[in-house]
Amino acid sequence: MRERQLTEQPLCMFCLQVGDVEPATVCDHVIAHKGDEFLFWDAGNLQSLCKTCHDRTKQRLERGQDIVTFGADGWPV
Repeated sequence: MRERQLTEQPLCMFCLQVGDVEPATVCDHVIAHKGDEFLFWDAGNLQSLCKTCHDRTKQRLERGQDIVTFGADGWPV
């Protein structure tokens, strides 16, 4: 599942949203599955992220914290 996701979507989705191009290394569940087998195996619930975005940005989102991202020009997006 991980290999297929990263092959089909090889770039980090969060980075692309701010205009950066970073290879993805993590297959992440968009909606945390919390033991729900349907969400766990649902290929439509997956996104590719780089390790930095997964470990920082995604974790903050899951905790309900505000996320400020900056574009390539240095301005908040």
